[in-house]
Amino acid sequence: MIRKIVTALVLIFLALVLIAIAVANRQVVTVSFDPFDQANPALVLSQPAYVLIFLLLITGVVVGGCAAWLRQGKWRARARRAEAQLSRLQAQLSEQPGAASAVPSPHASPRLVIPPPAA
Repeated sequence: MIRKIVTALVLIFLALVLIAIAVANRQVVTVSFDPFDQANPALVLSQPAYVLIFLLLITGVVVGGCAAWLRQGKWRARARRAEAQLSRLQAQLSEQPGAASAVPSPHASPRLVIPPPAA
């Protein structure tokens, strides 16, 4: 219950900050993507400043998320190998005579916990 209240308060605060940014930055900003011809650029984007701020913020979040996902690839691969090894060992154990009662349920097996990378 407390967690939901804190989450709601944080989201309300972030919404108020974003609204304040949008209201304070309504002026139109022109961004030129042509570094060679400043007088007559080939590609120009004219938008309110808050639109550009939000686009850059969203782009940063997406790029950061992709970078984190790529960095954690080796941990996901290790987890897949460990799960495959667990399945193989459980299958071998169930093939042994008289060992059927000793095979734990796959749903009862503990999940692989991967520690965060050391800094």
